[in-house]
Amino acid sequence: MAVLQAVSLLALVGSAMSVDLASYALPFTGSTNGGNTFPGVSWPMGMVKLGPDLYTGSDSYSGYQPTGNFTGFSMLHESGTGGAPKYGVVSQMPVMGNISNPLADHSATRAAPDASEVGYYKSSLGSGITVELAATDRAGLYSYKFPCSGPRNVIVDVSHVLSSYRGQGLEQHYLGGSITVGEDGNQTRYYGYGSYDNGWNRAPKWNVYFCGYFDKEASYKTFLGDGNNAGSTLVQYSDAHDVSSTARLGAIFTFKAKNVQSRVGVSFISTEQACQNVNNQIPAGTSLATLRSQTRDVWNSQVFSRITTTDTDTTNLQLLYSSLYHMHLIPTNKTGENPLWTSSEPYYDDIFTLWDLFRCTTPLFQVLQPVAYEEYVRSLIDVWRNAGYMPDARSSFFNGATQGGSNADNVLADAYVKGVRGKVNWDDGYAAMVKDAEVAPPNNNDPRDTSGSTKEGRGALPDWLAHGFITPTFGRSVSRAVEYSVNDFALYQVAKGLGKTSDAARYLNRSHFWRNHWNPNSTSLGFSGFLVPRTVTSFLAQDPLTCGGCYWGDYYYEALPWEYSFNAHHDIDTLMALCGGPDNFVDRLETFFNHSLFNPGNEPSFTTPFLYNFVGRQDLSVLHSRSVAKQYYHPTPSGLPGNSDAGAMESWILWVMLGLYPMTGQTTFLIGSPWFSDLTIDLGGGKKMHITTSGGSDTAYYVQSLKVNGKVWDKAWVAWEDVFAQGGEMAFVLGPDPVNWATGEFPPSPASEFNRTASVSEVLGVLPTP
Repeated sequence: MAVLQAVSLLALVGSAMSVDLASYALPFTGSTNGGNTFPGVSWPMGMVKLGPDLYTGSDSYSGYQPTGNFTGFSMLHESGTGGAPKYGVVSQMPVMGNISNPLADHSATRAAPDASEVGYYKSSLGSGITVELAATDRAGLYSYKFPCSGPRNVIVDVSHVLSSYRGQGLEQHYLGGSITVGEDGNQTRYYGYGSYDNGWNRAPKWNVYFCGYFDKEASYKTFLGDGNNAGSTLVQYSDAHDVSSTARLGAIFTFKAKNVQSRVGVSFISTEQACQNVNNQIPAGTSLATLRSQTRDVWNSQVFSRITTTDTDTTNLQLLYSSLYHMHLIPTNKTGENPLWTSSEPYYDDIFTLWDLFRCTTPLFQVLQPVAYEEYVRSLIDVWRNAGYMPDARSSFFNGATQGGSNADNVLADAYVKGVRGKVNWDDGYAAMVKDAEVAPPNNNDPRDTSGSTKEGRGALPDWLAHGFITPTFGRSVSRAVEYSVNDFALYQVAKGLGKTSDAARYLNRSHFWRNHWNPNSTSLGFSGFLVPRTVTSFLAQDPLTCGGCYWGDYYYEALPWEYSFNAHHDIDTLMALCGGPDNFVDRLETFFNHSLFNPGNEPSFTTPFLYNFVGRQDLSVLHSRSVAKQYYHPTPSGLPGNSDAGAMESWILWVMLGLYPMTGQTTFLIGSPWFSDLTIDLGGGKKMHITTSGGSDTAYYVQSLKVNGKVWDKAWVAWEDVFAQGGEMAFVLGPDPVNWATGEFPPSPASEFNRTASVSEVLGVLPTP
């Protein structure tokens, strides 16, 4: 990747920001209370994420937990993922004393809370050992301080992985590996590989190669267990320098020195490339302090400097930069490290998941990292070229965990309508979208839902093509119908832009299929009309306040019927008509919030606070979005409303703080209320977006008036071309009371052929058909 490419660290020395914005980014933000963020050390989208692995008897999704025992410090992690842990491989574990069984006797308690800042991590073990960590893009540095007396050891356990205890068959397995140890000049070196499978995306076998150096003289011995993933009874120690087996294996290194450092590189291609990565990025003699400084420089120059402000409110600054930090941890840029095919295209992995990310994260990714974003789009298309389908989720080089629609389609459409061209082959991009829309993927027989593929594509496509709706033959039938409609709208947008007129008309019609699930007689809390399950001939009874288990085999996924019934964001005018017109739409939204139906921790609710902009009540969008943000988001370990979802939560709060909200697949941004008096977004290429507010405070946040690029603005939305394409300015005046300033044109509803005041019978009288 051109912007965040792994480069010589020495080239970055001296380029640090004059203001160390990294000091405001708190890596522990969202690491507890189910946020599952990774608090260890990493570069932006770096392959290496070096941090601790802890055992509590429950899943440690990012490796970290605030309680429990350390079982290792490993090189690869993800951040904010769910389902089941992934990675936790290439591990080292420091241990005092004689070791009788390195596969059973190497956990350690915590002597003090861990410490973390951008570029640095520290753990104090109950054994008296201090572990300090630093990292680059593809290598990591361990620094150990051992107590004065007793044997000092580091265990390298090739079979170490993050375990899962949920009983869903998603647990990772060690499948085999090798380790070779020996002297390399005045250093002790080890290298080899491990093979693993499974995790949240049910991946088949994949390999990671490693190459590590200790800076102090060590004695060492290899070991083998009596089985592969589960075996822990020691079979033998060995003085052999080269061991390969499907049994658990590793090596113990014992030191006389009290202070020991270890440099380790990883690769998915070869041990030779792993050694190149560590020696290029962390040459022998590199200090921990140097790496810390250089990593902070990378974050400051490539991420934090994208958004700057003259405001000094510490809490707001910490929330801003902590959110930027966690939003940039994954996906992982593995360009040059893809073992499956040879390509000149970039390669991005560890995508968790576009179902979570397409609403807020990928639009913000385009704004803040336009070069990387174009590469990301190219990578999605290249996966289709070589693996058959674009991913909705992907990790360890394998698609998996498609929760709803084929949401890579939405990402491509969003990029297309906002002018991303560059090196993107849009003929191929559109062909990849058509594959999603027209070819049902083979069923991968996921036990969570055996009705259709959860690996990729649209598993319920047969019903969609045959009926224009989805029956309970397929899991998640209603929520999939909403998402397939949005996916088809994405195809319409790109087909229209490419001049494919007949395709555009077809997919525009298909984008209306969500209406076939609308039961006007379904009632809840005094309102009529909701999206419900149906058979070929009739609607099924459904309480809009319940969704069963909200899981893979149910009608709705991770949200209530109330929530999904607001989610046809491309067809809002029609939705408004089905809800009884604009006034009823406002009343329905108010009931939604007054009855606490908004779920801040699940993405189907993300856009709902901003829908008031479509009906002339921008003040209520500000009221509810800010209320949710202030209640659920804080720069603290428990400061997220749920799982980070790989930065999805963080990108939502960032948009709220900026005072805008994206409508993915469209050029529309709904206007909120900025949190800062003066804020600049670096758009790249010398372009800037400047946002100012006057009169604002914690109690005065309603928009009184707005100028865009110096002109009085009376619309509750702006377009990409207004403020992002070439940069722009937005100047807000804020106050304590609502003002009806947005009297101009309503935000577009690009898929709607009905007026928002059309009758329900008029809309339902012409339901779309395949």
